[in-house]
Amino acid sequence: MRFRQALIGVAVFIGLLWIIELLDTGFHLHLSRFGVYPRAWHGLWGVLCAPMIHGSWQHLISNSLALLVLGVVFLYGYPRSSCHVLMLVWLGSGLGVWLFARGSYHFGASGLAHGLMFFVFVSGILRRDRQSIALSLIVFLLYGGMVATIFPQLPGISYESHFFGALMGVIAAFLFRHRDPALPEKTYDWERPPADDDQPASNDARPEEGDDTNVR
Repeated sequence: MRFRQALIGVAVFIGLLWIIELLDTGFHLHLSRFGVYPRAWHGLWGVLCAPMIHGSWQHLISNSLALLVLGVVFLYGYPRSSCHVLMLVWLGSGLGVWLFARGSYHFGASGLAHGLMFFVFVSGILRRDRQSIALSLIVFLLYGGMVATIFPQLPGISYESHFFGALMGVIAAFLFRHRDPALPEKTYDWERPPADDDQPASNDARPEEGDDTNVR
């Protein structure tokens, strides 16, 4: 049930991204101007809007696949902290880009995807319960290459969004590591200590003095 809810929630968000891109392409809205533009007051709108805007269909498809996997893993594993983590990654990464990034429009959901990946991965290291470790290994095996993308690469790629998204994900993992309780550990019959009434009777029992019961 929880997996289904996570899948539906992520699918709705990705569907919204595709609708926005369809409108942008079909009506030539040039929504990229609503991205984050560092240290300009009009660029602050991008803190809220930038993750919803993409520069091309290829850009959107790439982010959609990452968000689908990482988003479902994140919502499934950490339902109680999900709203707080998303708010911190969304707003924190945007503000970091606005304060420190290069002078250009920055947009796309890749910063959000990096935040989710680093949150799930670091949470597995900090919490160390079976589910968190398993989810951490899954995201690292599938998207461990994101670690390299937080550093400068091609000029047209906002590594700043990747970096600050990852940074916010790590901070969120520390802040909310106790918010979602660990699943109870399964115990098997052979692991349980025997109850007192299950103890075998001692073969050394002797009749009390003066008790003729069972005396031959």
